[in-house]
Amino acid sequence: MAAPAARLARLSRTVTFSACHRLHSKSLSDEENLKLFGKCNNPNGHGHNYKEPCRCIWLLICPFFLTLQIDPVSGMVINLTDLKEYMQEAIMEPLDHKNLDKDVPYFAEVVSTTENVAVFIWESLQKLLPVGILYKVTVHETEQNIVVYKGEESLSE
Repeated sequence: MAAPAARLARLSRTVTFSACHRLHSKSLSDEENLKLFGKCNNPNGHGHNYKEPCRCIWLLICPFFLTLQIDPVSGMVINLTDLKEYMQEAIMEPLDHKNLDKDVPYFAEVVSTTENVAVFIWESLQKLLPVGILYKVTVHETEQNIVVYKGEESLSE
């Protein structure tokens, strides 16, 4: 009798956090930054409100997906308590209610676009999760602006 096939599942968990930022590249002049980023280049930063009414400056919904084999004993792909702790450490502690450009060292040299926020979250989660299980990170800046990041991919893929 053949061994039963491994059952894989994709698990998603969402977290919401608030932060502010300014889109500004040190590689560009003030005039070039203003032309490229417009009102998002405001020297005092800017924010977004997303979905829920709140007093937040910038509200992001960040679902990410894990692909794992379902454990035949526990019936889980990962213990959700552990996953919640990983998300707290990788996302909430460094980003929630922060000025990304001033409070998060990663963004001292990296423009705090939603794309780069997704990369930051990916890299932070990769350090905590078992190797190879993180499938993608999705960051919703607004209802219209959504970034999906799946790690390093080449344009030929």
